[in-house]
Amino acid sequence: MTLTIINADQVQQLLPMQACIQAMEEAMLMSSTGKVAIPPRSFHEVMGENATYGLMPGSSEKLDIYGTKLISLHPENKSKGLPFIQGFVAVFDKATGSPVAIMDGASITGIRTAAVSGLATKYLARTAATSCGIMGTGVQAKTHIEAMCCVRTLEEIVLWGRNPEKAKALAKELKDIGPSVTVSEDPRDVANCEIICTTTASHDPILLGNWIKPGTHINIVGAHTAKNREVDSELMHKAIAYTDSLDSLFREGGDILIPLAEGKMEKSQIIGEIGQVIAGEIPARLNGSQITVYKSHGMTAQDLWAAALILKNAWAQNIGTRVSL
Repeated sequence: MTLTIINADQVQQLLPMQACIQAMEEAMLMSSTGKVAIPPRSFHEVMGENATYGLMPGSSEKLDIYGTKLISLHPENKSKGLPFIQGFVAVFDKATGSPVAIMDGASITGIRTAAVSGLATKYLARTAATSCGIMGTGVQAKTHIEAMCCVRTLEEIVLWGRNPEKAKALAKELKDIGPSVTVSEDPRDVANCEIICTTTASHDPILLGNWIKPGTHINIVGAHTAKNREVDSELMHKAIAYTDSLDSLFREGGDILIPLAEGKMEKSQIIGEIGQVIAGEIPARLNGSQITVYKSHGMTAQDLWAAALILKNAWAQNIGTRVSL
């Protein structure tokens, strides 16, 4: 029995953004049409440490593999110069149950999360949109820029971050990407863009509804609890909303749960899952003046389809470390 180990750099090589967006289209379609089994995620405390670890399993009749993502969450790692979240995806052969691969989890998450935002933008943003605003300066900011460039012909990218120096460093890194890249210390400059991605760790709104122009599409990525949010209630009052998983949305989508509880947003404004749009079950944007929102949560189906593509490319290109068990 042989196990293939694929590290973070190899994941980057084996999971190109455009191909990942295509894979995520099938993943979201299969998820929304009941062809993916996703048991509830489980998180547990680490005894003796201020830390937790999580298990996120899944399988599908459409894939030859199944698997799980295993992650650790150590809040004190920042002071040690280590990532807050670390982990890997373990992949098994569906027919035999034999373990076939272990892949770096953080790099998969960074790419597939942005790829699904790109997929949502493909269906929800105005076709003629040429400007994109990015709020945040981390991994997701960078991968979201790549994803947005895959689905729209962008002319301008505007960056904003709570640390202006980090925003300037990211802009310098992206100077040859194609579209012009500028940094602003005023978040309202980001709000002037036709496509906006919020990719921060903020607990409170950084993007306000009274800044947003008609016709804007917004990918909300950073907040993942029922009490945290990146956009305010006024924005959601004006918008129609889509998500990757309605189940996750109603458990942990603070960007939408808070305005619903406040009476600032109606449940009818939640149109459904992006997979339902792909399936033709629900409409996408109806006109050029609607403000559309895609609320990202992340789900096992995305990891499975990403892992399947990585494994296919790894075997075809003879990439990865083979270990006999």
